[in-house]
Amino acid sequence: MPSSSSSSLFDQLLQAAAAQPEPQRLLFVFAEAELPGDADAAQRARFEAGQGGALTPVACVEKSLPELSTFAALVAESRRASLPWRVMFAAGLSGANGQPPSAERIDSALEAMVEGVRSGAFGGYLALDTEGRPVRFG
Repeated sequence: MPSSSSSSLFDQLLQAAAAQPEPQRLLFVFAEAELPGDADAAQRARFEAGQGGALTPVACVEKSLPELSTFAALVAESRRASLPWRVMFAAGLSGANGQPPSAERIDSALEAMVEGVRSGAFGGYLALDTEGRPVRFG
């Protein structure tokens, strides 16, 4: 169960999106950690201890604010879809002129997020583990 500070990060994301003047969509990329085939013994040991590895996106989704309630509900939805993941990356995408972002903008932004996760360029995203705790890289 996430701690109050953990769940508050997700809650803060929802509050920040709700406070924006234009309609928002929240974008999520779910990633699993995998051990690269050329990993050495030290890397294997770290991975077996739950650290390190390469992040591989396994799914992405966009949600409107009314579709989101709690972090636990989002995790439960991902589990019902049988998604194996360790890190969830989240970002907001703003609409314009009172309209939500177009499907094309959403698809483009999700593709950019997926590529960012693959390449390790995800510093601008909120990263949470399966318990809702912030993930720090480096």
